[in-house]
Amino acid sequence: MTSPSYPIVRLRPNANARAIRHGFPWVYANELVLDRRSKSLAPGSLAVLEDADRTPMGLVTVNPNSKIICRMLDRDPEEEINAAWFGARLQRALAHRARLYGDTQAHRLVHAEADGMPGVVIDRFNDVFVIQPNAAWADTHFDALVAAIEAASPNPTIVKNGTGRARKLEGLEETLEVARGDVAGPVGVEMNGATYFADVLEGQKTGLFFDQRENHAFAARLAVNARVLDVFSHVGGFGLAALANGAAGVLSVDSSEPALELAQRGAAAMGLAPSFTTRRGDAFKVMEALAEEGETFDVVICDPPAFAPSKDALERGLRAYERVARMATALVRPGGYLGLCSCSHAAELSKFRNASARGIGRAGRRGQIIHTGFAGPDHPQMPQLAESGYLKAVFFRLDG
Repeated sequence: MTSPSYPIVRLRPNANARAIRHGFPWVYANELVLDRRSKSLAPGSLAVLEDADRTPMGLVTVNPNSKIICRMLDRDPEEEINAAWFGARLQRALAHRARLYGDTQAHRLVHAEADGMPGVVIDRFNDVFVIQPNAAWADTHFDALVAAIEAASPNPTIVKNGTGRARKLEGLEETLEVARGDVAGPVGVEMNGATYFADVLEGQKTGLFFDQRENHAFAARLAVNARVLDVFSHVGGFGLAALANGAAGVLSVDSSEPALELAQRGAAAMGLAPSFTTRRGDAFKVMEALAEEGETFDVVICDPPAFAPSKDALERGLRAYERVARMATALVRPGGYLGLCSCSHAAELSKFRNASARGIGRAGRRGQIIHTGFAGPDHPQMPQLAESGYLKAVFFRLDG
């Protein structure tokens, strides 16, 4: 077989070639020689990356419109990116998830760089696969990826969810389509003994946050016979897990009525609807109202959106996390539990933990950290890429 012929892009002499050789998967625009030829490459093009001494380093995808101008695809500079290439990576990802979850087919199947597909996220909801192609190369090779999924799973439904901030950073247009099969409505899945319904077309991101699976399970251990408040609940993440594990009652708070309706549907599917209530509104206003009403709970969980999506937003985001902690603390009964989450990669653990502790202190309470959680093992991290370790969940037991 003839090896494919790829153009060559080259690192500047001051680029950190050693880090790339040791596994760092990105090349930033200021590290690459940007001559007329490299600038003319179409977004999503494949190229051989060379160091400043013209030694090949691997096969990369190039996007001149992105600050991350190159993403490493394969250490073999002559590799061909086709359905077989995708299939090998899918099989490796499938084997890992099968070891984790057995026959349960509701999980993050591909977690971008950590699973060898830079910028590509695939969430699996039984026979429904939701793909987020967040890098230009994934758009240009989308058909090959679909073919690999079809080879691995009979009669799949495949959704292309090309929406969100990541695509904007790549200079890509938003798109949303059912690429294969049909989606008749929300998809039901089981997780931690609870039933969830995900809107894979109109819901937030792919429709369900599998990354919180392990943190849901820990919170559920605290919830036996407890009254639980789940703030920023989406489709019932923490609340439904608590309900399935014997919570006496759950109140879920979210600004999205469709999300709360799906949460109620999950509670009904478990036969536990009488113990599950919802309250729609701005989370801060609802927490303020609950405090004014004198409401308290044994367990309070807050899983807000990313308040610090970038370094520029870090200080503002930390103030928001502190505010969440302060307001939520007022709703926790003496000796109760408070779980606080952040999905902002810019707010690393110590900064988030300190902001949370300040909020608890400002509420006039003291607490002990009993558990720190992260994304589950179906969301593997690249040790060279700090951005892949975005999720933190810190659980406190509060004093009187």
